[in-house]
Amino acid sequence: MELQFRIKGKFKTSADPAPARQEILDMLKDAEGTILSKGAPEGMGAGITSMNVDGDGVELEITSGRYVRAHDAILRLRKPLAELLGKGHRIGVRGLEISEYVVRIPSEQPLKEFKLPYMNSVEYADGAITLSLELGQSEIENRVPDRIISLVEDKVKAQSYGGKGEHWNLMWESGKKEHVFDQDPTEELMKRGWIKRGASRGQWIHGPQSVAVFRAFERIVMEEIVKPLGYREMIFPKLVTWDVWQRSGHAKGVYPEIYYVCPPKTRDPEFWEEVADHYKVTLEVPLDMIAQKIDKPIGGLCYAQCPPFWPFLQGETMPDAGLPLYVFDRSGTSHRYESGGLHGMERVDEFHRIELVFMGTPEQVVAHSEDMQKRYMHIFNDILDLEWRTAWVTPWFMAQEGLAGLATETRVGTIDYEAVMPYRGEDGEWLEFQNMSVNGDKYPKGFNVKSQSNKELWSGCSGIGLERWASAFYAQKGLDPDGWPAAFREIVGELPEGIRFL
Repeated sequence: MELQFRIKGKFKTSADPAPARQEILDMLKDAEGTILSKGAPEGMGAGITSMNVDGDGVELEITSGRYVRAHDAILRLRKPLAELLGKGHRIGVRGLEISEYVVRIPSEQPLKEFKLPYMNSVEYADGAITLSLELGQSEIENRVPDRIISLVEDKVKAQSYGGKGEHWNLMWESGKKEHVFDQDPTEELMKRGWIKRGASRGQWIHGPQSVAVFRAFERIVMEEIVKPLGYREMIFPKLVTWDVWQRSGHAKGVYPEIYYVCPPKTRDPEFWEEVADHYKVTLEVPLDMIAQKIDKPIGGLCYAQCPPFWPFLQGETMPDAGLPLYVFDRSGTSHRYESGGLHGMERVDEFHRIELVFMGTPEQVVAHSEDMQKRYMHIFNDILDLEWRTAWVTPWFMAQEGLAGLATETRVGTIDYEAVMPYRGEDGEWLEFQNMSVNGDKYPKGFNVKSQSNKELWSGCSGIGLERWASAFYAQKGLDPDGWPAAFREIVGELPEGIRFL
C-alpha cells in the first residue's frame, strides 16, 4: 500500500457563507482537477470526500496519497476560497480549524511503543501504522506533519534493517598475520602500570609509556597524512551547543550518549553559600541542592569532533582558489556515555582523537578520500603491520541520527577500519579502530556554506582514536617493544621510565 492521508478541517468565516454555497461547490469541484492535482501524476491528486457549509464556516474532508498530501491540499484551498467569499460576498476567512487528521503509513510489522508531539494515538493493522494527529493551522504551515511522517518512516526502516551490522560490506582485508600476544591489552597495561583508571567512569590516566606510544601515533599521522596532504591545524570547541547539533543533525538522536553541560544559574557566592556550607559540615557533596542551582543544559561535551568546527564556516562563501579545504584538530578529549558497553581502553567514555575534516567539490572530496585510504593502508601495513580490514557501513552521521541503511548517493558513506583482537579468539569480534566518511552536502548545506562559483560543496571527515589505535596495536603486538615492527620502534624510540611506587 501507499501512504494515505485523511484530514477534516473547517475554514472559519466572518459571516454565514450559506449564500455562496453553490459558488463554493463549483469552486471545489473545479479545484479537484486543478489545484488539488497540481504536481501529481494523473489521477493521483487529493480528493474532497465531503463538504458542508454552516453558519460560521466551510467544513471539508480531504483524502489523498503521497503526491498532494491532504494537509497541503487543504491549505491550497484557502486562497481561492478567501477570494471567492471576499470579492463576491464581503465575507472573510478567519482561519482553519483541524478536527481530525489520520495518516496511514505502510509497514510490514508494528513498531515498538513510541510517543511523539501532536500524536493522539497509534495503531497497527492490515500492514499499516495509523497515526491520529492533533494539529492546527500553524503546525500544518510549519510542515510538522511531514516531519512526523518522515520520522515514523525512518523508524520503520530502522526496524526492518535491524541495525548497523546488516550494513557491513567487506571492502578489503590484509590477510592472516602471526600475532605475538594473545592477552587482553588493557589488563596487561594496568599490570605494568602504564595506565590507571581515572576517577570518572570510562576514563583512564595514561602514564609516560602509554603517552609515548600515543605521541608516536600522532607523529605518524602528522608525517604520513597531515603534512603530505596539506592539512592545517585548528582548535575546535569541546563544548557543543544545541544550535550546532541542530544544524549537524545530531539533535535527532544523540541524547542517550552525550554528557550534558549545565551552567550555574549565577556565580554569586551568596547563592552558592549553602552548598559550600553543607559540604563543610557533612563532607558530602549535596547533589540534590546543586541540581536546584544549575540551569538547563546548554549542550554537551564534544561527542563527534567535527560539528563544532562548522560554525567557523557558517554563512561564508569559499573562494574557488581556497578549495579543497583540509583542517584538523587534536586539541582535547571527546566524551560519550557508553553505559554498559564500556570495556578496558577499547571502549571508553573519554577518549583522545585526531579529527581530519575536508571540504570541496564532490569530485575533490571523493578523490581526497581515495588518497587518504592509500595513506592509511601504508600506515597499517608498512608501519604498524596490523591484521586489519575495511568495510562499507551505514554513514556515521546517519547512525548518530538514529537512521539505518545506506545513503542514496553511492559515493556518500563511511568506511570502518577494523582490527582483529587475538585475545577474543579465532571468531571474536574485530575492533573498529577508526573510520573515514564522505558526508556529501550535509554539512555545507546545514551550515549554509557556499562556493564562489556556486558549485555544490561536499565534505568528509576521519576520526583517528588514539585509544583504539593503541588497543589494536597492543592486542596484536603486545607491550614489549622488542616485538614491535621495526618501523614503529624507530618512530617511538626508547620508552620513558614509568612512575614508581613503594
